[in-house]
Amino acid sequence: MTQPDPFAVWLPLARAHKSILALVEAALKQADLPGLDWYDLLWELECAGDAGLRPYELQEKLLLPQYGVSRLADRLARAGYLTRQDCSGDGRGQVLLITPEGARTRAQIWTVYSDTMQQAVTPHFSRGEARRLSELLGKLLRPASAGKI
Repeated sequence: MTQPDPFAVWLPLARAHKSILALVEAALKQADLPGLDWYDLLWELECAGDAGLRPYELQEKLLLPQYGVSRLADRLARAGYLTRQDCSGDGRGQVLLITPEGARTRAQIWTVYSDTMQQAVTPHFSRGEARRLSELLGKLLRPASAGKI
């Protein structure tokens, strides 16, 4: 059995991703809300709760370089959406925590984000097709068989 061409899958997937994210970013801009990078960081802090997250933990979750997390966190702190606390046991470390204003803004972003996603994705698939596509894409999240690169 011949293997499928990975680019036959990857290119439409990457183009669809780019197209939908562009729609979401445009909708957020029109609503005068911050972009998805702000949403992602705020979401991770909200999920962390009162424990907050260290910058290196955010770096791992957001797949951003250290300087990208630092710059984004600085912008969010200036906007009043996160606070920094000293990390007990690590004199140089910090824990980042979402503020109530950050949580409100994240919720506002989510409203526009989810509405735009619904409009961009839902009309193209039946419920069964959407479930099947989700299953197929989920295969990309599982590690490949051992020994294959």
